[in-house]
Amino acid sequence: MAPIRPMLNEAGVTEQQWRVLRVLDGTGPMDLKSLAASALLFGPSLSRIIKDLADRGLVLRKDNPKDGRGSIVSVTVAGRALIQGTARRTMRQLDGYALKFGDERLKKLISELQAFTGTIRED
Repeated sequence: MAPIRPMLNEAGVTEQQWRVLRVLDGTGPMDLKSLAASALLFGPSLSRIIKDLADRGLVLRKDNPKDGRGSIVSVTVAGRALIQGTARRTMRQLDGYALKFGDERLKKLISELQAFTGTIRED
């Protein structure tokens, strides 16, 4: 994450906020428990992050119709615009890594990291 921190700072988001936005953008609206697992965050941390992102208009938090105590969170238009602008820059960074490390090796690394993440989510 270190190489993209300046881009995230410029966008005004932390690494954890970025993960939350990217997860929501990739999967659509989610309940907090699923979002915490997908973004690899603890519940209390996620609650603070969601409050901050909602206050800034980047996510929308609604009551979960299936569970009156829970919430469903989704990305707003403003959140999606932030993601798209920053993602373009991070993709250029990733393309540079692919050139240096090798595209095939990078794909294997990403695949292994996704498998690892899936494994630790099961715990």
